This record gives sequence, C-alpha cells and structure tokens, in this order.
Amino acid sequence: MFGKAGLGGLMQQAQKMQENMKKAQAELAQTEVEGQAGNGLVKVVATCSHAIVKLSISPDLIAQATDDAEMLEDLILAALQDAHQKAEATTSARMSQFTAGLPAGMGDFFK
Repeated sequence: MFGKAGLGGLMQQAQKMQENMKKAQAELAQTEVEGQAGNGLVKVVATCSHAIVKLSISPDLIAQATDDAEMLEDLILAALQDAHQKAEATTSARMSQFTAGLPAGMGDFFK
C-alpha cells in the first residue's frame, strides 16, 4: 500500500503535525478569553488552559451584594462558565485545523 518512501513521508508528516499541535497547545495556554455575567458586572479572564487570570466585580454590584451574597455567587459562577465555554470553543477551533481532511477517527490519534 505504501512504499518505503511513502510510509517514511507519511511518518514525517505525522511528526510535523504533532510538533505543530504542541506549539498550538502552548500558544493556547497563553491565549486569554473573557467570560461575563450580569451584563458585564462580573468578568472573568481565563486562559484556554482554564487558568483563571483575573476576576473583576463591579463596585455597584458589590454594594448590592451585601444583602444578596447568593446572587453574587451565581454571577461569578456564570462568568466562570462563560469563560470556560469560550476557552473550549477557541481551543476546538484552533486544533480542528490539524485534523481537517483526515479520515474519520484519525484525529483522535494526534490528541
């Protein structure tokens, strides 16, 4: 099916793809996304490797939250979830370029 040159070339191509994927993963670890809740009253900045970099809460919300801590907690969780979803979408979009055009199931080989 593959000649020696063909199989060797395929292996080199796979190795190069894997190196490019590692580079992309390193870049994604530094890529930041922002999640928001409450129309921007709570903002979370996270990397695509899900490290939380920054949390900001509007002073107006803090003043209101003295009577309703549960609301503040819910907004913080919603902002975290938003950041998580954006990180996943960014990672998926970036990594899908490596598996585009591969036969079904071959993309899992490079994870």
